[in-house]
Amino acid sequence: MRSSKDKDKDKDKGSRGADGVEAAGGVVWRRYEGEVQILLVHRPKYDDWSLPKGKLDPGETFEQAAEREVWEETGLRCRRGAELEESHYIDAKGRPKVVRYWVMEPTSGSFAPNDEVDEVRWLTTDAAAARLTYGRDRPVIASFERARSF
Repeated sequence: MRSSKDKDKDKDKGSRGADGVEAAGGVVWRRYEGEVQILLVHRPKYDDWSLPKGKLDPGETFEQAAEREVWEETGLRCRRGAELEESHYIDAKGRPKVVRYWVMEPTSGSFAPNDEVDEVRWLTTDAAAARLTYGRDRPVIASFERARSF
């Protein structure tokens, strides 16, 4: 995984389209004791709970960024599935930001706390929606619920 120093150096190098900052992530899911659960990450820098995501590196596609960011933040390699609803908002620097998300199913790996994410939680979709810090992430979970056929 990349260190926070590497990420800080690249902080403002993320891809920017005509509409601003571009990022990608995933709704990582599993079936546990008969229930579908999704993974939320806790970022100590912001003291927030969110879906794993991050900015595109230069020359990277949204799909590549989604897989990389999920791996960097969670330690999980995932199979990417259906694309979900996008999230649009103004970031902390006042720039428009778009985040594209995909359904993601883990295939290998395990979480280890790192500089960017210190904790993860597997929660039912209802519990995850309630735990999210930002309301803008709730429609992404709703689109996951609509898209899932498992």
